[in-house]
Amino acid sequence: MVVVCGAAGGIGQPLSLLLKQSDLITHLALYDIVNAAGVAADLSHINTPSKVTGHVGKDALAEALSGAHTVVIPAGVPRKPGMTRDDLFKVNAGIVRDLAEACAKHCPKAFILVISNPVNSTVPIVCEVFKKAGVFDPRKVFGVTTLDVVRSSTFVNHIKPQFEPQSNRITVVGGHSGATIVPLLSQIKQVTFTPAEIKALTNRIQFGGDEVVKAKDGAGSATLSMAHAGARFTISLLEASVSGKRGLVESTYIHLKGNAGAEWNARSTGLEYFAQDVELGPEGVANVLALPDLSAEEDALVKIAIGELKGNITKGVGFVTAIPAAKL
Repeated sequence: MVVVCGAAGGIGQPLSLLLKQSDLITHLALYDIVNAAGVAADLSHINTPSKVTGHVGKDALAEALSGAHTVVIPAGVPRKPGMTRDDLFKVNAGIVRDLAEACAKHCPKAFILVISNPVNSTVPIVCEVFKKAGVFDPRKVFGVTTLDVVRSSTFVNHIKPQFEPQSNRITVVGGHSGATIVPLLSQIKQVTFTPAEIKALTNRIQFGGDEVVKAKDGAGSATLSMAHAGARFTISLLEASVSGKRGLVESTYIHLKGNAGAEWNARSTGLEYFAQDVELGPEGVANVLALPDLSAEEDALVKIAIGELKGNITKGVGFVTAIPAAKL
């Protein structure tokens, strides 16, 4: 069973639609504080095997989560013009904390996929809640940074049409906001870039979300592309954990300590959390791949990202350790 928390929202609805297409999902449980029953009824008419159920309101959260294999969390408010991901923290931190508390109680062994921004801080919130509950497994909590990877291959294709965006994945490390997003363009072997192209591409990838926020003119942020990215990561995880497919690698923001292969990244970054290429397996994280050799420009960008991530992580951890979690 896969649960979508925030299923009636701008990301949640298209994400749920995409997940309904997968034969790997037998039961798709849709939770939200409003309208989840309607979304579920709509999706239930699609002729794919999975059963769809809707669960509305906090009183229905336990029912939605019980027995979950995977929980995807896009719940929260969208970014509006002028807002940074840090601005979202004041609202979304409490939402994510409460959902994490419920997951720790009702499905402690489930894979938790965090989409709610700011991911750099919300993933530490989930991990700290699970630690407090004594059920934390670092292999099973993921920050979904796949949209940065999707944007990278798309934007490279825009200036290098010979680069096939669907079949070539670009590693993106660091975090999931602005300067913490570091695409490793030096690792692309199919095409070459001028220094000006690298600078422009990097900036566009880092701040691609702003393009959507501006274009929607107050009506929301990246919902459709984020739903695509979220579904892609969810399906990759299911292919590894349910179907036993090997060799699946995705960039994702994780808790480094306790994950195989992550020690090198933890030492080199000095961080507890970092986005990096991860090989997925039956238990979630099978192996964290070491950072490749970086260009001088990328090395400088990683150092900037580390500086920002320290504050983001501290903010997320402190939110849980300083404020008692809600009882759900």
